[in-house]
Amino acid sequence: MTSAPANLLAVRNLLLTYLNVDKKAVRADDLEPAEVGIVGDPNHRGGYHCGSDRVVTNDYSVVESTRDRSGLTLYASALDVGTFSVRSGGGTHNLRTFSTWMVAQCVANAADTRDIREIIYSPDGRTVRRWDRLGRRTSGDSSHLYHTHFSFFRDSTKAGRDLTPLFRRYLTAIGMIATAKPEDDMEQTDRLIKDTGSKNRTVGDVLADLQNLRNWLISPANTAGLVNPPMPNSPLQQMLAMLRAWPALVAQVNELSGRDFTDEQQIVSGVLAGLPPEKIAEAIPPQIARDVADELSRRLIA
Repeated sequence: MTSAPANLLAVRNLLLTYLNVDKKAVRADDLEPAEVGIVGDPNHRGGYHCGSDRVVTNDYSVVESTRDRSGLTLYASALDVGTFSVRSGGGTHNLRTFSTWMVAQCVANAADTRDIREIIYSPDGRTVRRWDRLGRRTSGDSSHLYHTHFSFFRDSTKAGRDLTPLFRRYLTAIGMIATAKPEDDMEQTDRLIKDTGSKNRTVGDVLADLQNLRNWLISPANTAGLVNPPMPNSPLQQMLAMLRAWPALVAQVNELSGRDFTDEQQIVSGVLAGLPPEKIAEAIPPQIARDVADELSRRLIA
């Protein structure tokens, strides 16, 4: 016998979650569970509220589209939405504004509307209109002054496709569902989440240090290469202080000359630790300098 498919039940639950404001009491402006229907009552015959056991000869919900003929099952493929009124985002939203918004999306052929065959609705509570993707009909009976009817192509309910995106988009548009803030939406004044040894360190401080380091490494020899002084005790300042230790390099070379070295890595580390930035800049080819700067930038951000 005719039953409600899971994908339309998901739409129903979504609408009731956000448009049934006071779930503990019946309010005139709430969308109540009884006002959101999928399966027609036992006397209902023909149309999208009926499955294959209740369709009639030449039923328009079957014969007018190959999508319906190929998708006919025991599932109902329609949703009725009753009256409601909610305030959100500085405005009042009700069945009329909901219906006209939905129809506008269908007229624009938005991607998340393409499983909708028709919407029967009233834009003003006085006249009944029908948007029909197949262009067969333009109106409906007077019951649609008080509820809006959605028909979905039967192949969409048969396949179990997700039908919630359009309705979720509406709820987001009116402010009932909050828009998630993108992870990369940050201000330079935001403090860093992880402790770097400076509790007041900001995103801007990190960006300045990265730019300073890159400029230092790729600047011509004997130039400062800094656009801004590094933050005291920042990783960049510590690195530059280490690179400036040129006198220590001379002492190390004098000490190490004539010795039989067996730990080459230690020697390399010792030499690099004493190199001043201008010597590094002279020795490193421009492309390698850029590659090193990019790798150090990545490590500082990680």
